[in-house]
Amino acid sequence: MLSVSNLAASYQGSRILRDISLNVGSGEVVCLMGRNGVGKSTTLKTITGLVKPDRGSIKLATTELVDLGPDARARAGLGYVPQGRDIFPALTVNENLRLGALAQRRKHLNGEVDRVLELFPVLKEMLRRKGGVLSGGQQQQLAIGRALLTHPKVLLLDEPTEGIQPNIIDQIGETIKKLSAQGLKKNPRVAPSPPASQIEKVDQKAVPMPNKGQTDLNAEDRPYVAEIGAAIKRLKEEDGIGILLVEQYLDFCLEVGDRFYIMDRGSIVAQGAIPELNEDIIKQHLTV
Repeated sequence: MLSVSNLAASYQGSRILRDISLNVGSGEVVCLMGRNGVGKSTTLKTITGLVKPDRGSIKLATTELVDLGPDARARAGLGYVPQGRDIFPALTVNENLRLGALAQRRKHLNGEVDRVLELFPVLKEMLRRKGGVLSGGQQQQLAIGRALLTHPKVLLLDEPTEGIQPNIIDQIGETIKKLSAQGLKKNPRVAPSPPASQIEKVDQKAVPMPNKGQTDLNAEDRPYVAEIGAAIKRLKEEDGIGILLVEQYLDFCLEVGDRFYIMDRGSIVAQGAIPELNEDIIKQHLTV
């Protein structure tokens, strides 16, 4: 679905990405991992067109994206939820949501906004409120809903657990797993939730933690994060989309991921299926 080959990018003459190659298939979650500052977010920005590459190929199915702008890439089927969410604070919730459709140059949504509001009912109560007055959890719902309205074939998520307390991250994990199996449908088939992951958890001492200074969600936000997980569970069993997930919480990646790539100093240094993410790889590339 998404194929990135030999991607290189620089900032002010300094090479940031060095021959990055990765792929994301339909209906799978691929985790892009690594310590802080190794180029993970820059990789997503380069794929979406926010950073111009020095060389390389970015294909979505058979469409080459390198020479396309961010808007054209969105229309081609790339969805993006950036770190920090980047909702428009001066626009209302309704206006923020409809920007997703505008990215596809669609005037008629045929009930798709209603579907998002069904998934995230708190947004229905806040359609006329400015995005900037929402809590962090509400803004996360809004950002995901807006991305779904672009009808993505591949969804790029940058640090979706940032600022969220570890004890509720598992709820978002369920969200990501279900989203990878479904697209946005007006009349989806609701499937029962599968049992919790049986993957053995890694010793917490080996789990990279967020940067100091990140703010945990307050108690008000906890139910909204839970709703994100419950809502996107309902997006299963329809149209599979691929998800490229930048994430620092190891347990989260073990829970939701199918495959992984690990970056260091702008390069891919390890890759494989999630069960192959063993203690030696973790200690070498992920521990802090």
